[in-house]
Amino acid sequence: MGSESKSRESALSGSWEVIKIVLQAFVLALIIRNFFYQPFNIPSGSMKSTLLVGDYLFVSKLSYGYSRYSFPFGLNLFSGRVFAGEPKRGDIIVFKQPLDNSTDYIKRLIGLPGDTIQMRAGVLYINGKAVPKRRVADFVYRNRFGSVIRVPRYEETLPEGRKYFVLDEEPNGGLDSTIEFKVPPGKYFMMGDNRDDSQDSRKMDVVGFVPYENLVGRAEIIFFSADESSSLLEPWRWPFTIRWGRIFQMVR
Repeated sequence: MGSESKSRESALSGSWEVIKIVLQAFVLALIIRNFFYQPFNIPSGSMKSTLLVGDYLFVSKLSYGYSRYSFPFGLNLFSGRVFAGEPKRGDIIVFKQPLDNSTDYIKRLIGLPGDTIQMRAGVLYINGKAVPKRRVADFVYRNRFGSVIRVPRYEETLPEGRKYFVLDEEPNGGLDSTIEFKVPPGKYFMMGDNRDDSQDSRKMDVVGFVPYENLVGRAEIIFFSADESSSLLEPWRWPFTIRWGRIFQMVR
């Protein structure tokens, strides 16, 4: 009996150790997600060719400090931001859509408070000056029917010298020419890199100006990426749908 009792105690002790490890790992994961790095996946093509549908990112919450929207459910524990950091023009940022304060969007920061922003015939103007736009190699991909699609791609250079690529799939598209926007204090102007297919600050009734409080964090690194054609129901195709070359790419 003594030996059976000891075996039971040993089994219970082992089970409790496993439970403690799982609980500690869960608490650690919650702390990392809420205070340091939050995973985020790309649901749309608005940031092509920089970010693709099926990319999974880590978003740094340390970059701009914390607001109520840094935490689950947007609990109104405090107003404004604590440990605040200033975003830089050109940062790729996850933010809460201002009209509902709950939907996550990801775009590039183009306009800072006090800036004027305008698109004229596909050229971006910041404070009345054209942002240099240089034609580079096309962005090439296959659509869901297997056809090869080529999209004109350009390199833009912001006033601070930061460079990145944008797509212009539709010359003289509906968002290629806009009114001049004046960014209010405490707000930011966001745009997608896929200029003809992005719901962003150019659409005042959809996104508009983004309050500082709504910033969640800065996109830092792609930790996984899979082609849009991948499916949970076809595990035998997984190794062939992973975009191995995008894994551990820094987001710029």
